[in-house]
Amino acid sequence: MANYSFGDVDQIVCQHPTGEFRFKPKSNESGTFDKGGVRANDDANQVTSDGTMMRQLNRILGSFEVPCAVQNNLSDIDNAGKLASSPELGNWTVSFLNGAIIKGKGAPVGDLQYDSNAGTFTLKIAVEREWELLNV
Repeated sequence: MANYSFGDVDQIVCQHPTGEFRFKPKSNESGTFDKGGVRANDDANQVTSDGTMMRQLNRILGSFEVPCAVQNNLSDIDNAGKLASSPELGNWTVSFLNGAIIKGKGAPVGDLQYDSNAGTFTLKIAVEREWELLNV
């Protein structure tokens, strides 16, 4: 019988040429993980007139997205913004409570909006090529 173990993200660390940055994911929140790689386009019209399937293959970035805690001085959002605007990519490590670890080279993408009621912002990390899965 298979063992399925899942749950919280323990920590997120970025090793960047400008320093080390740590983000604290909020407990009991879902994260969204996309390993990245090659995908086939989902289009019912990709077919020839005789019914032969046409396959459009595109490479997509890997990504990981999770709500993270924000300190009162908003330094977490400032750090994410610095990493997002840097021309250099960082080396990211995301650790889960079940022992799984993912690693990739990338940067934060998307909006960095502070939710003042929840005390969080959503950190989305995009990585080039694919996430490397460790301890899985």
